[in-house]
Amino acid sequence: MAFIPIYILILFFTIIIDYIAGIVIEDAVGARRKWFLVMSIVANVGVLAFFKYYNFFAGNINELFHITNVGAQVPLLGIILPIGLSFHTFQAMSYTIEVYRGKHKAERHFGIYALYVMFYPQLVAGPIERPQNILYQFYQHKKFDYDQVTNGLKLMLWGMFKKVVIADRLSVITDQVYTYPHGQSALTTLLAVIFFSFQIFCDFSGYTDIARGAAEVMGFRLMQNFNRPYSSKTISEFWSRWHISLSTWFKDYVYISLGGNRVSVPRWYFNLFIVFLLSGFWHGANWTFLVWGALHGFYLIFAIITQKPREKFNQLIGLSRFKALDNIFRKLTTFVLVAFAWIFFRATSLANASDIIKQLPKAFTDIKNVILRHGALPFTADMKTKIGYAVFLIAFLELVHYMERNNNILSLVNNKPRLVRWFIYYTILLMIIFLGVFQQRTFIYFQF
Repeated sequence: MAFIPIYILILFFTIIIDYIAGIVIEDAVGARRKWFLVMSIVANVGVLAFFKYYNFFAGNINELFHITNVGAQVPLLGIILPIGLSFHTFQAMSYTIEVYRGKHKAERHFGIYALYVMFYPQLVAGPIERPQNILYQFYQHKKFDYDQVTNGLKLMLWGMFKKVVIADRLSVITDQVYTYPHGQSALTTLLAVIFFSFQIFCDFSGYTDIARGAAEVMGFRLMQNFNRPYSSKTISEFWSRWHISLSTWFKDYVYISLGGNRVSVPRWYFNLFIVFLLSGFWHGANWTFLVWGALHGFYLIFAIITQKPREKFNQLIGLSRFKALDNIFRKLTTFVLVAFAWIFFRATSLANASDIIKQLPKAFTDIKNVILRHGALPFTADMKTKIGYAVFLIAFLELVHYMERNNNILSLVNNKPRLVRWFIYYTILLMIIFLGVFQQRTFIYFQF
């Protein structure tokens, strides 16, 4: 509403449609229940498709008309994507699907249902909640709880640190490289690709921590959305740790609805691929997001096809006997594949992504020159300082993640003596003040 006041009508429309749909689905019998669900989904997807994808399809149709010399053109519209539309649309669809499946009762209190869709901490960038996880909490009488308030504030502080210190300081390098790829050294480009992997994690998981912390201060618990994703040993494991609320949404409502793995092998591969393709398209109306989703679909299918040959090869070379070394290799391989796919996620176009990828092989020449010939690092003094900060912050993040391997960060801090706890709070707060980047930078996932 701050940007375009009339956009509040979008929320009113979807809330009213789905509130009514939930009740009529629950009360209906036979095929009518399915028709009411379909009408609800069409209404939700229709709103999302119009605001998010109309210009994408219109632009591509016009490009096709141009190539084929068809003297026609589809008009483009000057519409702005409402903030968080993809998130609250999926949360609303989750409600009607769960009611249809009989896993949750229809909410009869209009205000409570509206709050489910518009709950402010997670309205604009998730986590995408299920009705059974959050609706009952709106009926609970909330009292001041010191532990909940302080735990929520600690989580918000950590989320703010990840956002303004790590993510935004890394963005200083990644933005420069992705905006002017031809003006950077190949090694700088390689580092930017690696840094963006941590930037997007800290940006999005930082928002999630702030959202979960703000909710907990008020006595509400939101689901965990990230679980140290770069510790994953496979792509499948990565998606069980990354944006958990979205990946489980697609698994429960798309993958399983398509038949999951209870079908023929070719159809199973199709189901996996289409889910990742749709996940990519959910993120944005651009071919880069489709390629990003397709890459992850390919990774997963390729891993399934080659699982046995890879296991035999590991046994043949003896890697499987060295558990720690095998785990490091698998984690590193998974990270490289994910980081490569992030290039398409970050790039503004396929041409921009191509420019970045073309630079990467040259980076290894730079590395060889520095190591074997004792050559100078191809960085300016200013870039060396930026990279130094970035490496330090990523190392600090990974140290925290290593400490979190058996427990979450709040439990780790809460178990320390009071003096140590306050030392940690003030250290993080001072790092935010002195190392944070405070130019106007929105969260990356606000664009979705």
